[in-house]
Amino acid sequence: MIAAGAVTTVTLLVGFGLLAAGMSYFWVVFPVGFAGVLPLTIGVLRFYRENDNMSNQTSEEDPITTLRERYANGELTDEEFENQVEKLIETESGINSHSKRESEREVEREKS
Repeated sequence: MIAAGAVTTVTLLVGFGLLAAGMSYFWVVFPVGFAGVLPLTIGVLRFYRENDNMSNQTSEEDPITTLRERYANGELTDEEFENQVEKLIETESGINSHSKRESEREVEREKS
């Protein structure tokens, strides 16, 4: 809306400015502005908006949700699902939970 208003304003100002200046070809500004520049501007803005929306959708998809869907569809076994979830949790928290569990098991063995 803002871009359309800006292009319309500029087209009118240039066209009427040329008319006020006494230029005989002032009328050329109106078809060029309204039939050329305005649709081109709107098309470019739509293109960039759609590309931005597509990139946001792919980046917002939660990996755990994807794993759950794959597990529900039968693409992953119980073991594969659990391993993948553990890997995701490790990367998100920055802590290697596998080695942490191993050290906890060693402590339990030493106690018994």
